[in-house]
Amino acid sequence: MSAADLARVQFATTTSFHFLFVLLTLGLVTLLVIMQTRYALTRAPVHERMTRFWGRIYVINYALGIVTGIVMEFQFGLNWSGLATYAGDVFGAPLAMETLIAFFLESTFLGLWIFGWGRMNRWLHLALLYLTALTAFASAFWIMAANGFLQHPVGYRLDGNVLRLDDFSALLTNPTFTAALTHVVFASLTVGGVFLTGVSAYHFIKRTTEVDFFRRSLRMGVVTTALATPSLIGAGFAQFPIIGNLQPGKFENAPGWALGFMILIGMTLTTVSWLTLPLLIKDAVIRMRFPLYLMVIGIPLPFTAAIFGWVFREVGRQPWLVYGLLRTEDAVSHVDASQILLSLIVFSSLFVMLACVDWALIARAVRRGPDVAPAPVSPLVVTL
Repeated sequence: MSAADLARVQFATTTSFHFLFVLLTLGLVTLLVIMQTRYALTRAPVHERMTRFWGRIYVINYALGIVTGIVMEFQFGLNWSGLATYAGDVFGAPLAMETLIAFFLESTFLGLWIFGWGRMNRWLHLALLYLTALTAFASAFWIMAANGFLQHPVGYRLDGNVLRLDDFSALLTNPTFTAALTHVVFASLTVGGVFLTGVSAYHFIKRTTEVDFFRRSLRMGVVTTALATPSLIGAGFAQFPIIGNLQPGKFENAPGWALGFMILIGMTLTTVSWLTLPLLIKDAVIRMRFPLYLMVIGIPLPFTAAIFGWVFREVGRQPWLVYGLLRTEDAVSHVDASQILLSLIVFSSLFVMLACVDWALIARAVRRGPDVAPAPVSPLVVTL
């Protein structure tokens, strides 16, 4: 394989892995906001316990996601110096906003929230979670703005052999950005809903004694999935006219299995979630083993669909890195293919290790289940 091919494989690997962490983070933090808001309003212990249990899983995934993000940034500097040289003034602006405004604020608010249990007024503590969620989605906002520029470059002027940022507002109204952002938001909600559903179903299969706890979690997961997935599909189809006008060759260039599998998974999740809704009445679903097993098996489906979506979006615009302006082969750093292969092996091994650690820690937290009573010291503190 050429240096360009190896660099593309490395970019696809690191981005796909990191994206899976991001989706679960966004989905869980949204549902945590609902749980803790209910607790703040009702003071019911079950809502506090739900927030702590699902919050523990959220923090694990967030912590490992940070590490995958840092590794992903390394491959930008190693392999894509041509992109930084040619379009860094434009492409780098939303990335800087993501790092300076969204990421650091999100980490700060989350840290205060983790260590604020039992030490703050409940409304102030709730406000920190709201701020954590808002900055998390702000991070996704700026990342998708940067990616939107690669898909459809706007807001720039050509200055010699480099691009200069000319109209920042154009980046934020880019149709390939706004449509994709909506799609990502609903994808994260679907991931969160399916995850809540699957984990709750697992505990009912194991004959949990925490019936009320996981009944509430199961209902929240199924309802979230039933509402978010049709919106996800609609947001996906809404992008087709935009793609057809701006990148007419994308449907031909992207692998033909990617789009079809993504739609099939979306339709499956929609159908199953809506068929499950009536079974929530009088707890019929928790007495039926077969639907519970389907819910557990279904956990990987939205993650798989997300990978297919990225493959369709990114591969479909080839051979362009910045569509119509910079070809992928011209953006690759002047690095020997053997060095890129070495970094690909190292980074891929690291990502596999991080994924295994994330899975192991989440699985342990899931098996442990919720605490019997709120602990005096926050159980959300995770030792990695």
